[in-house]
Amino acid sequence: MQKAGLSMKDMELPFIREMFESIAPRYDLLNRLLSLSQDIYWRRTMVSAIEAPYNGVLLDVACGTGDVAIEILRQKGTGVSIFGVDFSHNMLISAKNKIKSIPDKSNFYLLAGNAFNLPFREETFDAITIAFGIRNICDKLSVLKLFYDSLKSGGMLLVLELATPPKGFLLSTYLFYFKIILPLIGWFLSRNLKAYQYLPSSVAKFPDPKSFAAMMRSAGFINVRWKSLTMGIANLHVGCKNG
Repeated sequence: MQKAGLSMKDMELPFIREMFESIAPRYDLLNRLLSLSQDIYWRRTMVSAIEAPYNGVLLDVACGTGDVAIEILRQKGTGVSIFGVDFSHNMLISAKNKIKSIPDKSNFYLLAGNAFNLPFREETFDAITIAFGIRNICDKLSVLKLFYDSLKSGGMLLVLELATPPKGFLLSTYLFYFKIILPLIGWFLSRNLKAYQYLPSSVAKFPDPKSFAAMMRSAGFINVRWKSLTMGIANLHVGCKNG
């Protein structure tokens, strides 16, 4: 149980890892239900924005059950090499089981690791993606700098993250669903109430698009931009390494 006075930084690694290990078996189902299947559209939008050569090398950080990596393979073809990294053993098991049905997965690799300890040399990747994972990292600027160093010259970073929509009726409806209904559904299906109470808190604390764009620029990225998705419920952030 979380003790009073602990910050997100204090509980970040042990709490987050425990949470994802617990909800891994129902993670995909919960994503579809809780986002009304919008998460599929968001991932497709992110992958379609990737600019990489036919034989490019791509990294998906916090890969979870492998949906982004599988979408990359679907859109970009088997010429690319895709590495998926996650610190949750159960998530990686789910991803491994999912990719068994893919006919040509010879260039698809799953590895245990986290964003601060990537098992790769600098300047390895043509593109790095992270979907719904960076909000769980307290020191976002440091990890953005690590992503920058891991990219080849001219490479790109794509960050997909949940957001709080603008003020108005949509915001009121969204907050009611996000803070009241979503935790109840999450608890009913996963039996992990804490995970779905944490979700609204982590989204609320995530920087607004302008602030996160400034953070990406501070990490060295150029041509930084973002796109609002589904009336501001999610944002896609993109930046490039100077080529």
